[in-house]
Amino acid sequence: MHPKAVLDACADLVREALVFDHPADAVAARFFRTHRGLGPRERATLSDTLFAVLRRKLQYEHFAPSGSGPRERRLAILGFGGPRDFLFSALSPQEKEWLQQCEAVATADLLDRHRHNLPEWLAQPLRAQLGTDKGQDFWPLADSLLGPAPLDLRVNQLGAKRADVQQELQAAGIEAQPTPHSPWGLRVQGKPALNRVDAFTRGAVEVQDEGSQLLALLLDARRGEMVTDFCAGAGGKTLAIGATMRNTGRLYAFDTSAHRLEALKPRLGRSGLSNVHPVVIAHERDDRIKRLAGKMDRVLVDAPCSGTGTLRRHPDLKWRQDQRAVDALSALQLAVLQSAARLLKPGGRLVYATCSLLAQENEDVAAAFTAAQKAFVPLPVAAELARLKVDGAQGLCTGPDGQFLRLWPHRHATDGFFAAIWQRQA
Repeated sequence: MHPKAVLDACADLVREALVFDHPADAVAARFFRTHRGLGPRERATLSDTLFAVLRRKLQYEHFAPSGSGPRERRLAILGFGGPRDFLFSALSPQEKEWLQQCEAVATADLLDRHRHNLPEWLAQPLRAQLGTDKGQDFWPLADSLLGPAPLDLRVNQLGAKRADVQQELQAAGIEAQPTPHSPWGLRVQGKPALNRVDAFTRGAVEVQDEGSQLLALLLDARRGEMVTDFCAGAGGKTLAIGATMRNTGRLYAFDTSAHRLEALKPRLGRSGLSNVHPVVIAHERDDRIKRLAGKMDRVLVDAPCSGTGTLRRHPDLKWRQDQRAVDALSALQLAVLQSAARLLKPGGRLVYATCSLLAQENEDVAAAFTAAQKAFVPLPVAAELARLKVDGAQGLCTGPDGQFLRLWPHRHATDGFFAAIWQRQA
């Protein structure tokens, strides 16, 4: 495809995505369906360009007015995801000169907002949480969010061993190393076409961030138990939990979205699990939940959240939300957690988790639940991880005695995750 045509397509995709009426990956998928002449290389270039623009939107919008031509074209030039010589062959002499001038600007000379590329509703609380002085963590976090996330796999321990799968992937030309904390994880180099790999098609591995694997591990579900994944989504954690149960007992996968649970079906088929029961619920007070009250040994609440811990994968989330959305989410999170808690029998374990970076959705919700639910005793996450033989457990946790799991992209090379654990008393 001619370079000018590829750049024009990049600009068109950027234009559609910046409306922010749908998630960026959904916009890209729709664009590719209606532009069938794009090959794999062109689609990769368009995707990389779009995500670069979304990650550095404030910086690129700061540079764009000094250029010429349509705004979306200027943004696409700044974020172009293909080879530089390919891009230059599509540019006019004036555009080449402008791009070189933009690239010559030192990052240190930019305003803070053009460096961190975060909306103020998100930057302000992260500054307060992490600090901006030398040696503090706001800037390392902000820098990490401007890059792509690693590709992690979870080995299906129901029928595979990590070392064996690692060797199999290597034989297929895919370099992978054990993740530093999850005993099930492999971190893959590059972006291989996993759907063509036998280990994937037969269910020996699933794509899952190491942090997400640790959430499933923390639930510590065992053979023969009654377990609920309360906000199952597409079921990544559900599958990991089912494998820890060795395909015994009964595992409910609750979600309010039939579409998300539908996406679980092919993954469930590959996994070899037969103990998973997907259930569509209307809301957190659904009668299906009431009928199971007091019967569960374990409940995981991976609550709906802002998703700010996944900004490397979904950078559009920071532009599609605001403080009002976070306020509504934190109220919903507490309501969902309180409803899910009713499912637990005495001695049962409750795990609350989000993929948010914000204390408002994490520590604040956990504190409110602990204050309101005297029958639920908090358990230090660090001690639980150590008991589960997770390497470096203390370094994954915060709070007194390692009370909470707190994973950060810049510290742990995972998505941002939070988790708290309680045990229900008699």
